[in-house]
Amino acid sequence: MRADDLFATITDQLIAAIEAGAGDWRMPWHTLADAGTPESVDGHRYRGVNALWLPMVAAANDWPSGVWATYRGWQRHGAQVRRGAKGTSVLLWKTLEPRANDEPDEDDGNRRRLVARTFTVFAAEQADGTDDLIAARRDSGRDTPERIEAAEAFFAAVGADVRTGGNVACYQPATDTIRLPDLAQFDHTAHYYATAAHEHIHWTGHTSRLGRDLSGRFGSDAYAAEELVAELGAAMWSATAGISATTRHDHAAYLAHWLRILRADARALVTVASKAQHALDHLNAAGGAAADATDLDEADARAA
Repeated sequence: MRADDLFATITDQLIAAIEAGAGDWRMPWHTLADAGTPESVDGHRYRGVNALWLPMVAAANDWPSGVWATYRGWQRHGAQVRRGAKGTSVLLWKTLEPRANDEPDEDDGNRRRLVARTFTVFAAEQADGTDDLIAARRDSGRDTPERIEAAEAFFAAVGADVRTGGNVACYQPATDTIRLPDLAQFDHTAHYYATAAHEHIHWTGHTSRLGRDLSGRFGSDAYAAEELVAELGAAMWSATAGISATTRHDHAAYLAHWLRILRADARALVTVASKAQHALDHLNAAGGAAADATDLDEADARAA
C-alpha cells in the first residue's frame, strides 16, 4: 500500500469511528488508552499515528495483546503467521540524504528529507506460538494503586504550575498555569490523572517549551486542532502509564471542527499525531520517563 493511500485509509476509518462514537462520547483514541501502547515483538513502542491506528485495528478484530511484528519478525521469534491472515499496513519514515548533484533548495539548501513508506505487520493473535506473550500482556493491570502512585510522581516531577479547586480543567497560557478540580470531584482517581495529562499536553505548547503554533497549518481550526493534539497526547500518556482514559464532555464543541479538519486533508492526522507524540516526549523527558526512540518513530510534523 502506498503511504498516501494509508493516510486516507486511517483518516477515513477514524472519521467513521468518531461519528459512531459521538453519541456516547466514546472516542476511537480511547482504544489506545484501554489497550496500552502497541509494541513490536522486540519491545519497541509504536509512535505517532501508528500508535493510534494499530489499537483501532486491534479493537475492530478483538486482538487485545497489542503486540505486532512482520511475517519474518514472528518467524525470528519462533512463531508463524497463519495462512490467509491479512496484514496491517503501518507507516515508517525514512530519511533521504541529499545527493551531490541535487539542486539546492532556495530556502533550505540541500537538506535531508523525510519520506513516508509502509510495511506490513501482523498481530500476535494472527500467529501460532504466541500464547505466552498474549497472556503476559493481558496480565499487566490498569489503574492499580502502583499505577496511580506512579502517575502522581510523574506529574510532580514535570513541575508544571498546577492549581486545584473549582469546577474547570484548563490550561491558561497567559499565566502558564494548569487548573484542575480537586481529586475528590472525580468519579475515579484515574480520571483525575487522565485529565491532568490532557492539560499537561497543552502546557508543552507554551512558547518557552515546544512553541506549538498550529495556525499556519490549520488556520481558523487551529484551536480545535490543538484540542485534538491534547486528546491524542493524553490517550498516549494513559496507554503508557496504565491509566484509563477519561471522557471529556466538551467533545461536542469540537466534533464538527475535527471532522472538517480530517476530511479536508488526510495528512492532517499525521501532523496532529506527530505533534501529540512530541508533546508526550517532552513530558516524558521532564517527568523522568525515558523516550523510546526507535525506527518505529513517527515523522516530525513538517513532513506532513
